Amino acid sequence: MAALTACGGGAPQHAAQAPPAPPASSAPTTAAAAPAQDRTAAWAKWGLKPLPAAPAAPADKPIKLAATGPVPVFSEVPTTDKVVFVTIDDGAEKDPKFVEMATDLKVPFSMFLTRDIVSGDYGYFKPLQALGNRIHNHSVDHPAMSRLSPERQKSEVCDAQTALTQQYGTAPLLFRPPYGDGAHTPALGAAVRACGPRAVVLWRESMQIHDMQYQAADKKLRPGDIILAHFRGPKDLKGETMTKMFGELLARIQEQGFAVGRLEDYIAAG
Repeated sequence: MAALTACGGGAPQHAAQAPPAPPASSAPTTAAAAPAQDRTAAWAKWGLKPLPAAPAAPADKPIKLAATGPVPVFSEVPTTDKVVFVTIDDGAEKDPKFVEMATDLKVPFSMFLTRDIVSGDYGYFKPLQALGNRIHNHSVDHPAMSRLSPERQKSEVCDAQTALTQQYGTAPLLFRPPYGDGAHTPALGAAVRACGPRAVVLWRESMQIHDMQYQAADKKLRPGDIILAHFRGPKDLKGETMTKMFGELLARIQEQGFAVGRLEDYIAAG
């Protein structure tokens, strides 16, 4: 307004009658505040405080998976970002409230599904997949892999790989052996390589009902840790729900100041 008045030669009192322009920063501030308020409200609905925002996925992926050679085994991601990764196994509990919770919070996680456990309701996991959560292979019927012959191990991986690919439209990229058993054995590596997954994924922490079990002696999360949880309900959680357990998991992560990243964003599959 000052520039226009000076150039046009208008009287100062005419300029004063025009309504003052809003501060230049007011619109962006309001626009930024609304999503933040919505996010806080979504987390408060479940009795939680929001986690820090996840860092941008690195352009140079720290885990590079080749189509040939030994199958890698990893339980953490090489990164200095203060970020951890959540994985959820099996698929026994199919609580619709958890789908609601995942939709509200938008926390990424990777699902390792066991064919015979989910085959009665493949559809339950599709809304979770539609949120961007990738489905991976966790065997046909959850055996201890090292106790099986090489042929049976191959069947466990390949048959689950085929079924999960058909049901969810994307071939699982990763395999997690039940109980972590046999992860470093040549027989399992050969089965995984033959059936399509590119890596075997383990974990650094596992979520129980209200707290985590840590492999590290100091019982603290570290950047890049992979956390194991399960699709479980009141029968296995001493009366607690899947949503309560997941909320406790997020609270433990939040207390230590970590964000949750998408595991697949740190992996390059060549």
